[in-house]
Amino acid sequence: MDLSLILFSGVAFLAVLLAIEGLYILWASRHSAEAKRIAARLSALSGENPAGASSSIERAQAQERLPRLNALLARTGPGRKMRRLTAAAAVTASVAELMLLSLTLGACGLLLPMLLGKPMVVGLGLALGLAVLPWWRVASRATERTARMERQFPEALDLMGRAMRAGHAFPSAIRMVAEEMPAPLGRDFRILFDEINYGVPANDALTRLAERVPIPDVSYFVVAVMIQRESGGNLAELLDKISALVRDRLRLLGEVRTLSAEGRLSAMILTALPFGVAMVVNLLNPDFMAVLWSDPLGLRMVGVALFMMAVGILWMRRIIRIRV
Repeated sequence: MDLSLILFSGVAFLAVLLAIEGLYILWASRHSAEAKRIAARLSALSGENPAGASSSIERAQAQERLPRLNALLARTGPGRKMRRLTAAAAVTASVAELMLLSLTLGACGLLLPMLLGKPMVVGLGLALGLAVLPWWRVASRATERTARMERQFPEALDLMGRAMRAGHAFPSAIRMVAEEMPAPLGRDFRILFDEINYGVPANDALTRLAERVPIPDVSYFVVAVMIQRESGGNLAELLDKISALVRDRLRLLGEVRTLSAEGRLSAMILTALPFGVAMVVNLLNPDFMAVLWSDPLGLRMVGVALFMMAVGILWMRRIIRIRV
């Protein structure tokens, strides 16, 4: 092979490699997580609003889709509970959108077995499962987000206590938590700081924080701060005591979860075992399982079995669910 061709290929390869590296460095200097964090820190130090921050909290809350239906749902008790659930999960979809999605999936699940010639009980079960699916996703996300917040909250209280000992005021300590703590707790403290900074009374802003973050420790923190603002006292020392209490509770909760792991595993196995056995039997001998779908007595037996399983699942959940 010609030596000049080899040298040209090597130079071309290095040129392409350096070009890709240069483009990546150019992109990372503006759009990487590190660059965004540095830009946010510089913006905060210069006193400017962070990127994406709204100039009005109330205006941002009012810009939700389907406002009339959301307002109608907010007047009912279940609607308020669903609104708190979506706020705890920090999803972009509103309660009305989730309700419409749930109804659409439920209708699709009800019509699909009928088009395929399956019994009505199959359609009802599929419709129920698909209708619950969006809310199950929201609830699971809220649970994961709440667990992360519980782990972050003691560190946030320690940071606030150290800031106040250094001479910072309470809003400045909240701002430090919003800037230093990662999501999801930093986001909610950023909203708290913005509300106080834009003129919302501190007690109202703290109450909204307790509504957004459904954690008992946050409620204790809000009540303690409100009492301290009325009666006075050393808020830094109070935050240290709350932080120690939260850490002790989380440690005890970890021990309880470890001791109840066997019960949770047994509940999952007992719940999945009938469905697994039915699937295996249906694969090995479809005619044997077809009686449950074709005979009316078999459909009644399936309904009774599902009802008894639901009662057993709820009963086992109450046994293994220990509140700390």
